[in-house]
Amino acid sequence: MIKLKRTISLPQMVLYGLGTTIGAGIYALVGEVAARSGYMAPLAFFAAALLAATTALSFAELCGRFPKAAGAALYVKQGFNSDQLSRLIGLLVALAGLVSASALINAFSGYLAQLVHLPGNFTLIAVVLVIITIAIWGIAESVYIAGLFTLIEVGGLVWIVLVASPNLAHLPEMAPLFIPDFSLHSAFLIYSGVLLAFFAFIGFEDMVDVAEEVKHVRRTLPLAIILTLLITAALYFSIMLLALLTVPLSELAASSAPLALIYEKQTGQPATAISIIGMLAIINGALIQVIMGSRVLYGLSSRSLLPLFFSHVNAKTQTPVNATLAAGALVMVLAVSGDLSTLAQTTSLLMLVVFSLVNLSLWRIKKHQPVPYGNLSIPRWIPLIGFLVSAGLVFYELLNALQGYL
Repeated sequence: MIKLKRTISLPQMVLYGLGTTIGAGIYALVGEVAARSGYMAPLAFFAAALLAATTALSFAELCGRFPKAAGAALYVKQGFNSDQLSRLIGLLVALAGLVSASALINAFSGYLAQLVHLPGNFTLIAVVLVIITIAIWGIAESVYIAGLFTLIEVGGLVWIVLVASPNLAHLPEMAPLFIPDFSLHSAFLIYSGVLLAFFAFIGFEDMVDVAEEVKHVRRTLPLAIILTLLITAALYFSIMLLALLTVPLSELAASSAPLALIYEKQTGQPATAISIIGMLAIINGALIQVIMGSRVLYGLSSRSLLPLFFSHVNAKTQTPVNATLAAGALVMVLAVSGDLSTLAQTTSLLMLVVFSLVNLSLWRIKKHQPVPYGNLSIPRWIPLIGFLVSAGLVFYELLNALQGYL
């Protein structure tokens, strides 16, 4: 049986992780968090990073213990010894990723329509076909292309930081606004932003699904997850702080394109380049989600939890072609079907359910299975905190949905 090819290095894996974590959302999320948390928004991002770190560290240990494709599904199998639950989690992960990809492609089509007039469905289908072609071409080639887009994407964020950095001179006089007074009001402001900012850190779970294509996987993949989280947290915190130092809070909170607003405010020039970078971020996120979804299908199939059809690896490209075609076909159907806003919201809920079970799995595994020599090992209370955080957010999302329904 032909196996997947190990070609991904640590720098490539970090770029892959940044590409799936620093998605297009941050280009609009800054204003949303500012609207909820005001000047407590930087602390909201910091707190969200700490909460996300509990689950990220669980994934980092698990991918070293079990360096196989299908990631979360395999971890839940090891934790609960249930093929049915493992299959369900794998399908939830794949579905969540592919729904996210289709929503991103719809967003890309909307941006493109402002520049070039093309039939809507033509654009959607063409973009999906390009993504499928890249994903089938080869994992090394796919990661190189995703890495290039990620460099541009992260470069756009760094560009915003550099453009707005002169406003750090205002920090001493504005510092009291950013310091909480330890009242219930300050705590509520931070909490409100954390619930939104937490989702900006989701993405590290996709990294484990290419475990069978990573060089020195037991060392490389956990380190890549940790580095991705640290880089992401530093960028988000810096951008949120500089945004509040550059643009009046009310104006920032009302903006649907806050990073473009920061650029225009600071330079007095149109933010066309920032908008184009946002489009690349969108398409990059969709590519990585298709790669992830195909690897989950491959991993489940190779463990006989799905038909063997999905575990076929092409001899020339050494990629799971059938799984990639199936993932791409589902993305195309979802993208063409139209409004995916409800499904996109459901994606977040599905991933939080997955996070809850993965954290609980590691908590159980650490009780019964010793840590392999040289493997990353975290204290057992960390996955327990990760479980409580993820399960709490699931409960919060379900409560909000119920209130909306009533």
